[in-house]
Amino acid sequence: MSPHENAKANPSYREVCTGSTGHVEVLNVVLANEDATIFEELVKFTFMFHDPTTLNRQGNDSGTQYASVIFCSDTQQQEIAKKVMAELQTAMDQKKVTSYSESKINTGIVPYTKYYPAEKEHQQYLEKNPSGYCNHRYRFREWPVV
Repeated sequence: MSPHENAKANPSYREVCTGSTGHVEVLNVVLANEDATIFEELVKFTFMFHDPTTLNRQGNDSGTQYASVIFCSDTQQQEIAKKVMAELQTAMDQKKVTSYSESKINTGIVPYTKYYPAEKEHQQYLEKNPSGYCNHRYRFREWPVV
């Protein structure tokens, strides 16, 4: 997906890997229910294992294609994402969450754009490579109360 208007249409996975297409590697989640509570819980869960503090980087992977971005379908989702991020930043500032690389959240919140799935051989990485590199792990298991 791309947070940029001028991004290349339907780039190949290899093109996205170059960082020159304007696209970000994402997990595309389609909610069967538009319940705001479900979306909020999903955003919180994401931050429990994803590092939102690194700019254009996840673990050893760096480049704009590794940006931390939440693509929102509507203004309600954008407001929820902003609220959750503000809660998390407060918890970080209060040292209730200390498991990230940096001290400030760098996650972008942008409108949902066109999603292009990667080619089959580049999907389900951890299923195909169970001992492969992955920066995602639980950083904390309960949402901090602020």
